[in-house]
Amino acid sequence: MGGFKASLANEIEKLYKKKKAVAIVIISLAVIVIGQLAVVGIRSGLGLKGAGSTEFPILVLSVFVNTVLPLFTALVAIDIFTGEFSHNTMKIALARPADRLKLFSAKIAAAAFFIGVNLLIVMVLSTLTGLLFNSSQITASGFFKILLSYLISLFPAVTLALAIVFLANIFKSGITVFFASILLFLAFKILGFLFPQYSSLFLTSMLDWYNLWIADSIPMAKISREFLIQLGYAIMFFTAGYYLFDGKDL
Repeated sequence: MGGFKASLANEIEKLYKKKKAVAIVIISLAVIVIGQLAVVGIRSGLGLKGAGSTEFPILVLSVFVNTVLPLFTALVAIDIFTGEFSHNTMKIALARPADRLKLFSAKIAAAAFFIGVNLLIVMVLSTLTGLLFNSSQITASGFFKILLSYLISLFPAVTLALAIVFLANIFKSGITVFFASILLFLAFKILGFLFPQYSSLFLTSMLDWYNLWIADSIPMAKISREFLIQLGYAIMFFTAGYYLFDGKDL
């Protein structure tokens, strides 16, 4: 466990020094500003009420998890794996008192940490923006719905990160992994649109998983089914990614 903790702290520190924390804030602010401008445009152009204080953070999340978050997840996952292989710094990481499984797990945990921080920052900023620019106040139940939505979104995002990590251990070039991830993401989005009866099996469609948790009538059977599908994806991609990572000649 000590080796894992040391590796995790090292991975988080490396990402922080590479200005990933600054990127998180910039990306989050951009999403909030675009979302608020859209709400203002709807109000002024169409004469509609737009999103209230409770609805605005959910509106931002719906855009964020389908656009910016997958891109950010891909950049972090690629940087953690492909970046070190391309700069030949992986040997230094393996020289620490941690085996490959602990190092691999620490890298995944570091990616999950930054994805979680990204979601937390977007939630806080969008909630504050909703309070400042929208008339209705957030109730306790409304805040719980916001918190639950952002918390639930972490699981499919981390599962997506595991899929990208799998690709990062196949290809040596970070650019190749990035474009392969984008193409596959768009392909599955299109397939989900063309074949809606099978969309629940695609990982990309599960980024909207939070909608099931905040529905008026919570469909526990569907939630359980999608949870098991995501868990299966996570286990498969983690196992396959580690198999490739363990077999690499450093």
